[in-house]
Amino acid sequence: MDYDTLVIGGGQSGLATGYYLQRAGLRFRILEAGDEPVGAWPGYRDSLVLNSPARYSALPGLAFPGHPDHYPTRDEVVDYLRGYAAHFRLPVLTRTRVQAVEHTGGGFLVTTAEGGHLTASTVVAATGFFGHPAMPTLPGQDRFGGRLLHLADYRRPEPFRGQRVVVVGGGNGGVQVAVELAAVAEVTLATRRPIRRLPQRILGRDIHFWLRWLGLDQTQWLGKRGVPAFINPTYEAALLAGRPDQRSLFRHFAEHGVVWSDGTVEPVDSVIFATGYRPQPTYLDGLGALDAGGQLLQRGGRSTMVEGLYYVGFPKQRTAASTTLRGAGADAQIVVSHLQRYCRTIADSRRLLPLGDAAAGLR
Repeated sequence: MDYDTLVIGGGQSGLATGYYLQRAGLRFRILEAGDEPVGAWPGYRDSLVLNSPARYSALPGLAFPGHPDHYPTRDEVVDYLRGYAAHFRLPVLTRTRVQAVEHTGGGFLVTTAEGGHLTASTVVAATGFFGHPAMPTLPGQDRFGGRLLHLADYRRPEPFRGQRVVVVGGGNGGVQVAVELAAVAEVTLATRRPIRRLPQRILGRDIHFWLRWLGLDQTQWLGKRGVPAFINPTYEAALLAGRPDQRSLFRHFAEHGVVWSDGTVEPVDSVIFATGYRPQPTYLDGLGALDAGGQLLQRGGRSTMVEGLYYVGFPKQRTAASTTLRGAGADAQIVVSHLQRYCRTIADSRRLLPLGDAAAGLR
């Protein structure tokens, strides 16, 4: 085998995994499709600010720069991830997109889009799910003449100045973008259910302090529900002032707008879906690691279908924080701990095999 482990994805989850693999003394490489190890962060909207303060937003081994109570921006996160990979000299192979993973008798064969081949005893899928927007299809959508886009394609409010805009989705992203757009456009925030709002700060402390203090941040406290919207005073004031206004999701699209639940037809220029993301690790398709709906079959980051296959950074993988900066380190540590024992078991079994059998197992 070329390596003990190949980590697919060089964003926050892949880097956190690399940190613990390095500490364990394992031979590994991190395979990153992009030009540098910063994940999907550069593609997010210009105004993005984390919902968790810097003190809760660091990967293992390196504090997030700046005041611990400030809320880092998108560009600060990009700089931090770039610096993290350099600080620990993690072996990241950039511009290396994984096309397929095959399970061989002695481990895994990883094929890249460039035609390269790498082998390893174990594989960690750490590509997360932010690269795959969940774009719903609503009645009449195919005949709508306005602009349709997902939040993943939104960058800044200026292109929407003076427009009539509907933002669909009541999570953090939907609320934040709707409030931002309401300064330059007429905006409605449309949701199927009332927005689940949580205050950003309680008794002078960020909500993540309380989630950690109560032990909720290391549980599946959200259950099957989506992430609530953390509301700071700016968002609270905007929502109370009706900028944006809030309505139930429209009934269906019209040719030049939408039809609201009371039957009113209203012209709309743009609809932005803030409807989240879905993991699509298509490079695992040939392994039988996913169910019929494309969901990971795993427990605590370990595949329940394929021995030696692990996950870091996927939604609700282990806790409600698994897809976040603050959750990546804890999940990576648990996965690498098991992975290290697994690699040791493989190495011991190979040493016990007769020479011919051992050589065959390595081919």
